[in-house]
Amino acid sequence: MIAAKQLHMTVYASLLAALTAAGAYLAIPIGPVPIILQNLFIFLSGLLLGSKWGVASVGVYLLAGALGLPVFAGGVAGIGRFAGPTGGYLLGFLPAVYVIGWITERTRKRAVSDVLAMVCGSLIIYAFGVTWLKTLTGMTLANTLAVGMYPFILGDALKIAAAVPIAKALRPVINR
Repeated sequence: MIAAKQLHMTVYASLLAALTAAGAYLAIPIGPVPIILQNLFIFLSGLLLGSKWGVASVGVYLLAGALGLPVFAGGVAGIGRFAGPTGGYLLGFLPAVYVIGWITERTRKRAVSDVLAMVCGSLIIYAFGVTWLKTLTGMTLANTLAVGMYPFILGDALKIAAAVPIAKALRPVINR
């Protein structure tokens, strides 16, 4: 029974890693940091898989990109992406999914706690991403926020709103 559950979780983690990669292809370039759909799948990884398996899913995604598979925004790849303007956001995915999963594991998986978890995850992604972008470019904090955070807040709010009913629908399937 335990081996079957591990296999199921491995499949779900792999599926969410693949969906994260697919979400990265839906990119709208608006500057050094594009608008992408991959955050939705980062959120869902934490909500549906929890901290351990969520980190495994995002780790597989990041490793695939670092090893050269074209899974990052716009279909690019390589370890060098972590040194570019989006590197902080990519690295922020790991602690974000962990925190989302951690909060989800400790709550009753209600919409309010799911939203809180994803807001915390978004703040972590922004903290890593904006800090790295500011360090890399030397822009002022105000300019960095204008380029690396403010344009994405509405989109992330919509992704959070979409993730809540998706998680509610999929939790019974995953937790069987």
